[in-house]
Amino acid sequence: MTTYFIIPGLGNSDENHWQTHFENSGENFVRIMQKSWDEPDCEDWVLNIEYAISDYEPSEVVLVAHSLGCTAVAQWAKRFPKAIKGALLVAPSDIENPVYTFPMTGFTPIPTEKLPFKSIVVLSTNDIWVSEERARYFAETWSSEFINIGEAGHINVSAGYGEWPFGLELLRKFD
Repeated sequence: MTTYFIIPGLGNSDENHWQTHFENSGENFVRIMQKSWDEPDCEDWVLNIEYAISDYEPSEVVLVAHSLGCTAVAQWAKRFPKAIKGALLVAPSDIENPVYTFPMTGFTPIPTEKLPFKSIVVLSTNDIWVSEERARYFAETWSSEFINIGEAGHINVSAGYGEWPFGLELLRKFD
């Protein structure tokens, strides 16, 4: 059975966020917790991903990341190039853009190597944390399928993404 590991971004995902709705939708959804959600350290985040999935068969693991969590997945894949089932990467933040001023350590440069597993990048055309062009660039360099869902902000609660049935449907692409 596939296990879906939820990897929130900066600040974690609150009870109304689509990731929390995913987590509550079945026993095979597991949130990866981090030591610090507000001052993230890439080394900690990458090791926490590796530790969380280490007891699972890689071919039955799907990572479900949002925002900074997408960069954490790319960093993890560079360090631990495992052939997992796949990754859904939603609204990858462009942390190399000067507008991104949150305190964090070690997430840059954003890896641009091909991911060693199937992946889907989902973005919106009006996300303040990543331009459409930059998100397309990430998708291309990671060899990810690219899905543009239009004007959807940062694809989070403030943009109206609590329950997100389309996102759950996208997970079926990994079956």
